[in-house]
Amino acid sequence: MTRLPDMTEAQIRRYARHIVLPEIGGIGQSRLIAARVLVVGAGGLGAPALQYLAAAGIGMLGVIDDDVVDLSNLQRQIIHRTGDIGTAKVESAKRALGEINPEVTVQAHKERLTEANVERIVGGYDIVADGSDNFATRYLLNDTCYRLKKILVSAAILRFDGQISTYKAWHGAGHPCLRCVFPAAPSEDSVPSCAQAGVLGALAGTLGALQATEVVKEILGIGRSLSGRLVTYDALETSFEEMAIVKRADCPTCSKS
Repeated sequence: MTRLPDMTEAQIRRYARHIVLPEIGGIGQSRLIAARVLVVGAGGLGAPALQYLAAAGIGMLGVIDDDVVDLSNLQRQIIHRTGDIGTAKVESAKRALGEINPEVTVQAHKERLTEANVERIVGGYDIVADGSDNFATRYLLNDTCYRLKKILVSAAILRFDGQISTYKAWHGAGHPCLRCVFPAAPSEDSVPSCAQAGVLGALAGTLGALQATEVVKEILGIGRSLSGRLVTYDALETSFEEMAIVKRADCPTCSKS
């Protein structure tokens, strides 16, 4: 078993509100400090997820994105500032995270996630938070996390709606993967992009914060996992709904066949 790091007096003060929680305590906080989390995308979902994970003390935070900051991003991608326009998103995010918590090591991957690099990048982390904006990347992450036995916390947003679930199908029966829920990608015409359909800026904060929460829970092994459940959020109605999702016998990724 890997030895957990001892906390300094400054760390005990910084994470005091975690440490007093019986479900976390000093041992739990040390686990967070020892954890390695990859966040895919430094955009609407990745921005709040990264900020809360850094504040929580995740020892190694990876962020992958090949885009640069644009003026239109600033309505929801709150990790970036007006002065960051034209800067690589991963570099802007790394600067912001260093200001939030200089104890966190940030690995900036300024590249697009592809079949050629996905195993190399994902393999260096314990948990992946997917904030990507397309099905090709989501499927690539799902399949890779299944092969490498990594926990995947995936969220999506559009207009006023969001959804989130955790996938760890390699745990066995009762744990579906993303392809069990979405066996085939919808046509491009049926699912418009945020640029085409719009998105409420604060909605990204809601779902990104939920992703950070689920990542922390999985690291600590506390609470009820979202594996096997898909939670949807309607911002206009201020309502959450939950549906059970099951492992598909014919799933192309995680079925025995």
